[in-house]
Amino acid sequence: MLWLDLMTYLPDDILVKVDRMSMACSLEVRSPLLDHQVVEFAAQLPRAHKFGLLDGKRVLRHLARRYLPHAILERPKQGFAIPLAGWLQRELRPWLEETLRSGTCRQRGFFVPARVEEMMADHQQGRRDYSQQLWALLVLELWLEGAPS
Repeated sequence: MLWLDLMTYLPDDILVKVDRMSMACSLEVRSPLLDHQVVEFAAQLPRAHKFGLLDGKRVLRHLARRYLPHAILERPKQGFAIPLAGWLQRELRPWLEETLRSGTCRQRGFFVPARVEEMMADHQQGRRDYSQQLWALLVLELWLEGAPS
């Protein structure tokens, strides 16, 4: 799985995102842990030196303890997720509501309007994060609007 990630997920997803976002901010990003000598060294390490059932990056964490505070080493991962929940509560709210409340959307009968309204209200009032579900409904509706009859 490590090899598969190295050959596909890393170059086709993670590094693409880093490259695009850094270029958008006029930053030059380097990935020193992807130096071929570091990767070759890591590939030769026994599995037990790389990760266990509950922890990963053992060698790197061991080395980093010399230089980084505990709070940095033990914090949860942070991915590339967009702040969709907030956008749907603020900037994208009018678009979301207009689209999912439209007569065309209701006439299709794919969604239960009362449930969609409940989800939007719960999301807007912070009772529950329905951002993924609302985004999926929004994108589906927008796709249906553009699909040939």
